[in-house]
Amino acid sequence: MSFDRTCGEGLARAVDCFSCCRSCPRDVSWKKSNKDNTDGQNTFASVVANYSMKSGSSKHRSLAEDILKLGHAKISARFFTFYELATSTDNFNPDSLLGEGGFGRVYKGYVDSIDKIVAVKQLDRNGLQGNREFFAEVLMLSLAHHPNLVNLVGYCADGDQRMLVYEFMANGSLDSHLLDLPIDHKNPLDWYTRMRIATGAAKGLEYLHDYAKPPIGPTGGKDHVSTRVMGTYGYCAPEYASTGQLTTKSDVYSFGVVLLELITGRRAIDTSRHTEEQNLVNWAQPLFKDRKKFKVMADPLLGGKYPVKGLYQALAVAAMCLQEEAHTRPLMCDVVTALDHLSKPRNDAKGLTDSSNREKRT
Repeated sequence: MSFDRTCGEGLARAVDCFSCCRSCPRDVSWKKSNKDNTDGQNTFASVVANYSMKSGSSKHRSLAEDILKLGHAKISARFFTFYELATSTDNFNPDSLLGEGGFGRVYKGYVDSIDKIVAVKQLDRNGLQGNREFFAEVLMLSLAHHPNLVNLVGYCADGDQRMLVYEFMANGSLDSHLLDLPIDHKNPLDWYTRMRIATGAAKGLEYLHDYAKPPIGPTGGKDHVSTRVMGTYGYCAPEYASTGQLTTKSDVYSFGVVLLELITGRRAIDTSRHTEEQNLVNWAQPLFKDRKKFKVMADPLLGGKYPVKGLYQALAVAAMCLQEEAHTRPLMCDVVTALDHLSKPRNDAKGLTDSSNREKRT
């Protein structure tokens, strides 16, 4: 699973062809098949991998048939035509653009037939992420239900168009509240809000890795080896970028990048900075080794209002997630435990005041 930050309320709410085109949208649901998933073969990974190997007419089998293989309980997904989604976004008007990631662009829209404001994610047909990734995301989000994961409303596979339709998160993206804010911005995200956002994102990944049924988190087997690397640049783990092998520890690395963004207020990739500071992880790695420089890494917009101990611990979590060797990174369940503690201010009031005063003196 690659990190895509183009839609959702921050992070805390934070893929081949279909034969499912319809002249009008309709709700479709599938019930659990008679064959239980007892042999471990019908995992999410294996279905996506097998699907991607099909060719010709066999590749156009219905989505329902592949989902039934998973032996999952009743799920639902909604089909939309290209015309309906184009209408909902005023023909993908640039004024409706919410963001852009490795998959493509995301637009705000209103779908009259369901009386709902939505976020429409349009596949970039010239990008690296293609039909297999589209299939995987539809399938995964149809099966995944968690308070910290954005809900999939439906999708479009009309002709060569590939779109995903999500619930619209009214508070906008994390970027809009965290990055590129003026230094005199009056309402930057405070420390504990940042830690709560990080905790929510971590819980969403923990669910995908450990609790989703059938399994959704990548396992590192051959089903997850690709000759293409997908995902937004700056968030991909080094082993994924070099080998195409995706594991749960790749997700941990990507999460570490986002956590570091929350702490520092810096983008993963920022070409407006000096060369040595353009890549956030590269900039941070030497600083992780010197505790005296930890406060240099705190977002200036915090104004020194953060618990020193909490800052050190959060940076320690980020550093562990961003370790070069995948096997040395922590499990998401351990990350959740650590961040859940850091998101609660009850024991840090003194540290918060002391840090603020020290920053003012300097």
